Amino acid sequence: MTRFDGRVVLVTGAASGIGRATAQRFGAEKGKVVCVDINLAGAEETAASIRAAGGEAKAVACDVSNPAQVKATVDGAVAQYGRLDVLCNVAGIGGFQRTTEVTFEQWSRFIGVNLTGQFLMCQAAIPHILKTVGAIVNVGSVAGLKSHPYSAAYCASKGGVVLMTKALAVEYGRKGLRINVVCPGGVETPLINEFQLPEGVSQAALSRISPIGRMGQPPEVAGTIAFLASDDATYINGAAIVVDGGMIA
Repeated sequence: MTRFDGRVVLVTGAASGIGRATAQRFGAEKGKVVCVDINLAGAEETAASIRAAGGEAKAVACDVSNPAQVKATVDGAVAQYGRLDVLCNVAGIGGFQRTTEVTFEQWSRFIGVNLTGQFLMCQAAIPHILKTVGAIVNVGSVAGLKSHPYSAAYCASKGGVVLMTKALAVEYGRKGLRINVVCPGGVETPLINEFQLPEGVSQAALSRISPIGRMGQPPEVAGTIAFLASDDATYINGAAIVVDGGMIA
């Protein structure tokens, strides 16, 4: 498919996992991909893989919780390509911890990366995407829709992403900008290694795995993200699309 031929797509969290798979999917569909991550080496690897497959991509280092870096990243992409059509907010952090042991700094980092980071990227990108009548796809989590133990900060950040997305969709829908959020369940990515239960806690404390009996793969989520950003989804706005194999069905 070439649904994004001539379009410029910015993907955060592009160094690995869902972000890398998403950047590669847009590259395979002929989009010009800006691969953004705090891990520049990883983002460079992703961009190189897109170019090796015949696509166009560049890598940019950015801490999405830093307003100045976010603005410079978006402005730089527009300066190079002349436009911005799609923003995919995939960057995020995670982990389990007893609530009474969460430090203020840890809480602030969860909110700063997972929620504030997506807000800042949206804020910087919206004026440009309005001009191209494009789309934004945020990445939340089933943890933003359903309670998970030992995840107060993570659930709060992802729940915020879901409602922020809905608020933006209502605000900008009549102007032609569609904004949706994808909520994955368990996906096999490097991030999943951060979700280690506190000592002494049984695995039974967690929600059941998906009825299909396995974890998801990054390309399965990336396909949904690409669909929502494409012209195949022009009547979908403000939706929280769950990609979890039925985990919270």
